[in-house]
Amino acid sequence: MHITFDDAFCSVAGALPTLRRLRIPATVFVCSGYAEDGRPLRVPELIEEVDAAPEELATMGWDELGEIAENGVEIGSHTVTHPHLPSLAQWEVERELVDSRERIEDRLGRPCRFVAYPYGEESDHIRAAARAAGYAAGFAMSSDLRRADPFAIPRVGIWRGDHGLRAAAKIALQQASKRPLWHAGTAR
Repeated sequence: MHITFDDAFCSVAGALPTLRRLRIPATVFVCSGYAEDGRPLRVPELIEEVDAAPEELATMGWDELGEIAENGVEIGSHTVTHPHLPSLAQWEVERELVDSRERIEDRLGRPCRFVAYPYGEESDHIRAAARAAGYAAGFAMSSDLRRADPFAIPRVGIWRGDHGLRAAAKIALQQASKRPLWHAGTAR
């Protein structure tokens, strides 16, 4: 098992000691533009939630990200601004991917090997852009578990409302496929 967190919300830090104790590896995907000041993730889909409770959607800044990286958490890219990549021009996709990876590496002083596509949205040209941008792998929310592409590694999405039985059912369905979502050896 490998746990991934998109958006680098500050609340993720509370789960990390438990994951460390259980020896479960984790990756936090950060939008580099938000890490500059740790502001809430203000994307159109979350505007009402941000306005109602900005502290719940506050993101980690570079100091917090550096601290969790020092404690063994992988830091990956979630682009610069969290856009819907398929709606962008190719040059904009490339800028989001390259600028984010470079900024993370500059600020944290370590390689940024992975990208998680915002909203899980990917396509042939987005996967090719991620490869060209220097990533080792990309994480998506694809339901096609038969595709063996290190730039479309599928994940099981567990959301805020997925508690107990619902979360367990999602994980069990993936396990029933008898195929791991990702193996560390595939993304070197």
